[in-house]
Amino acid sequence: QVQLAESGGGSVQTGGSLRLSCVVSGRRYSSSCMGWFRQVPGKEREGVATIDSDGSISYADSVKGRFTISKDNAKNTLYLQMNSLKPEDTAMYYCAAEPTFGGSGPCAVYNYWGQGTQVTVSS
Repeated sequence: QVQLAESGGGSVQTGGSLRLSCVVSGRRYSSSCMGWFRQVPGKEREGVATIDSDGSISYADSVKGRFTISKDNAKNTLYLQMNSLKPEDTAMYYCAAEPTFGGSGPCAVYNYWGQGTQVTVSS
């Protein structure tokens, strides 16, 4: 099993910044996709940023140029640096991981999820 624990959420004003962290523990895999997703009550969860097993990074159009995803393999930690935050970024943010067993490319399904961390941006 893989456990994911997010932290770093909070309340900020428009234009502010936050850095989310996701510590990965438990079973280790040599390759995996990892990503950040967010969800607002009553809406579907959406992908924010992902890192494929080959290191390719993708962002949702709504966060390009403002958010940066990165990972520190030595610390088993995934990060999401969020700058120039807007009220529409308000959501519960989730970290997710999916082992790829040597495969490459984006992951269509993520089976391991954290509990989420709330981000609230006020105008």
